[in-house]
Amino acid sequence: MGVGICSGGYHMTLKYHTQMADELSMHLLTTPLIYRLLTYKATPERTKAVGIILSILFTIVMVTHMVMDEFILHATAFGLSVYIIASRGLRLSKQVPDPYSRALVRNASIFGCLSFATGYVLWLIDEFACQYLIQARRTIGLPFAFLLEFHGWWHVLTAIGGYAAVEIVNILMAENASTDSIDALAWPVPQMTRLMTDRRASVGKAA
Repeated sequence: MGVGICSGGYHMTLKYHTQMADELSMHLLTTPLIYRLLTYKATPERTKAVGIILSILFTIVMVTHMVMDEFILHATAFGLSVYIIASRGLRLSKQVPDPYSRALVRNASIFGCLSFATGYVLWLIDEFACQYLIQARRTIGLPFAFLLEFHGWWHVLTAIGGYAAVEIVNILMAENASTDSIDALAWPVPQMTRLMTDRRASVGKAA
């Protein structure tokens, strides 16, 4: 909800302070997920320490970004956050006892990571090549110009990746990994997950 409010506020106003809120929402998504993953089955002392450290790092990154209008630290911190979520989530997915359910969870995680990573790359390209993309869209014209709306695709892909990350973390934390838990997710996560899982199984049988 926070991500939607912050992002919606910026795109409705296009003001500097709402832009900062929009970019703040990126870390509002990743930081709680990192906290949950790093404190899974942890001691109360470790849980408290992780919470304090993440709060300090979150504050440093966002204050630096907002006050200095600094981009590199903000982008690097977000990319590192996605990497931590992906690597930790994939590691925890290995604990799922049923092989097929484990494969589903792993592939759902991979699909979410790929969506996130693709959106992140498009966001960076749009950040540094915005004027070139605008000119290219004007040259191409409708209906195909929307393919170069990289900022828009960033929102679509990170929404899919963010949703997949939140739900997979929920499944892993609840130790409820199963075919039904993956099928209950929203499009396109279960469809892509089954496609990846069944295709890998078919390749394995053929080999």
